[in-house]
Amino acid sequence: MKGKKSFAILAGACLMIGLLSACSSSGNEAKPAEGNTADPGGKTEVIKIASQSPLSGGSAIQGESIKLGGQMALEERQAEFKELGFDLQFVPYDDQGDSKKGVANSELIGADQAVLAVLGHLNSGVSIPSSVVYEKYGIPMVSPASTATDFTDRKLKAANRIVARDDFQGPAGAEYAVKTVGAKNIFVIQDKTAYGQGLADAFRSAAEELGATIAGYEGITVGEKDFNGVLNQVLSKKPDFIFFGGMYAEAGLIVKQAREKGITVPIMGGDALDSSGMVDIAGDKLTEVAYSSVSTDVTKSNKEWADQYQEKFGKSVENYSAYAYDSMNVILNAVKKAIEDNGGKLPTREQVRDAVRATTDFEGIATKVSFDDKGDNEFAKVFIYKFESPTYPGTMVSEIEQPKE
Repeated sequence: MKGKKSFAILAGACLMIGLLSACSSSGNEAKPAEGNTADPGGKTEVIKIASQSPLSGGSAIQGESIKLGGQMALEERQAEFKELGFDLQFVPYDDQGDSKKGVANSELIGADQAVLAVLGHLNSGVSIPSSVVYEKYGIPMVSPASTATDFTDRKLKAANRIVARDDFQGPAGAEYAVKTVGAKNIFVIQDKTAYGQGLADAFRSAAEELGATIAGYEGITVGEKDFNGVLNQVLSKKPDFIFFGGMYAEAGLIVKQAREKGITVPIMGGDALDSSGMVDIAGDKLTEVAYSSVSTDVTKSNKEWADQYQEKFGKSVENYSAYAYDSMNVILNAVKKAIEDNGGKLPTREQVRDAVRATTDFEGIATKVSFDDKGDNEFAKVFIYKFESPTYPGTMVSEIEQPKE
């Protein structure tokens, strides 16, 4: 018994040593960086393009449209990159329209060495702080929607957008209000975000320069549902026009509640109202409502593409879908150029970043793109739409080219 027991103890000890040795060997074995190699032979390297937009919350309709537009463009070009020896992958993140979440996601993206660029964000208030993180990691971002002036005025190498700025969009809206509608006494409401307040301020300044009086200027909070307080102020001031700087979730409720209170004057907002969500929320109260937008109506300019989008995803196209599609193609063209310039090898993030900024005369399905030294698109336009019935999109009223500096 004693001999058998000793042998069993010895065998158990050897087995344990062997297991520990195996674990130690496995743990210390050199491995490629996560995401850099797609197969054991190392013939295909992974390239990831991330996206950030709100996939949940009050801006989810527009956020999802950015994700799907980018996904469509990337999937169409996977075979092209496969021939170059790269496995192209799409990695969407939900920033929830929240700056803290966007920044936290940006750090995760920065830590994934396979990510070479980012499509996004929707909200300027998320794009601005997140761009600081991308700048730190040398990761380029191309936004299909962020319009705040601070986004590009900081002249970060990483930050780019293909749409117009608020200091162009705001005055374009003011010109429509004063010159087309004939507004003289305007009440301005804004949602206290970088986007909403920036747009409202640009509109207010331009409207005053055109001779209009600002009857009131009030802020609301994102996520509010009851706007009786601010609408009572509107009633007391008796304006002939209302401008709202903010997102469609609040805009739709403001329109609905204003009409229910008997406020019948025209209401206008910015590109954040460019969403089918306005119809969903305001319903048949969506009357005498206009919006400036930084996106064209792709169902009119490129119906074939819009039909392909609907067939692929089973969803009607939103205007930012097309701008996300164009933004992704700008990114992928830059990645491809960086690969070529790097002798066919995987480029660095900085090489992709510089190639993105060097984009010139790209012809997209929604817009032409040439970036200036700040990352603004020299061919960006503003469009004015009006909801003539509770259907999306509204009817285009005018198209204005961004002035060249």
